Amino acid sequence: MEIITTTRKWGNSLGVTLPAEIVKKANIRERQCIVIEIKTKEPILSKEVFGAAKTLKLSAQKVKDLMREDNARRDKKLLGHIRAV
Repeated sequence: MEIITTTRKWGNSLGVTLPAEIVKKANIRERQCIVIEIKTKEPILSKEVFGAAKTLKLSAQKVKDLMREDNARRDKKLLGHIRAV
């Protein structure tokens, strides 16, 4: 099972929260040992994106809107995948 979550400050450490839906599906209990694989999401370099936009004749706002739509589609697809697992 794979989820995307955000780290949060927890004292001097960082922590992650598992959504209740995932906890129920995976039957995870408190103090249970689990394995977490760490992958960082690669940031998109804005200079590359907006530099490419000039050749496409798109405004910066249109590029940002398209990026947001694409991210929303990927998030929705990922949530559907999680629910299916």
